[in-house]
Amino acid sequence: MTERKPPGVPFESWVDKQIQDAQARGEFERLPGVGEPLPAEVDSTYDELWWVKRKMAREGLAVLPPALALRKEAEDALTAAYAAPSERMARKIIEDVNVKIRDMMFKPPPGPPLGKKPYDVEDVVREWRRLRETRT
Repeated sequence: MTERKPPGVPFESWVDKQIQDAQARGEFERLPGVGEPLPAEVDSTYDELWWVKRKMAREGLAVLPPALALRKEAEDALTAAYAAPSERMARKIIEDVNVKIRDMMFKPPPGPPLGKKPYDVEDVVREWRRLRETRT
């Protein structure tokens, strides 16, 4: 659409003709997103970091402060330990996350405090055994 509007032709008529010509040429067929709803961001207020958030969502990334990320990892590790197929695996999962918790306790990163102590491996294993017994 590099041609200029002819003098004396109303702007709306000229634009309508350009759209009709493009439709006749098939330029609106098979456009990406055709028939899909508009993204939710359309209804929200402007956010200057919209492109960063969209890229992170597209690539499955999340950014949490280190302490919050470790809290989440510790909770996931506890759940994984309870679901572990063997006592040895449950111990290994908890011991690995305990190392990370101790490291962060003694070398805290900037941001919110961790607020978590290492798990007692024996308590976790006792609970693992109890859960195993109730399943059988």
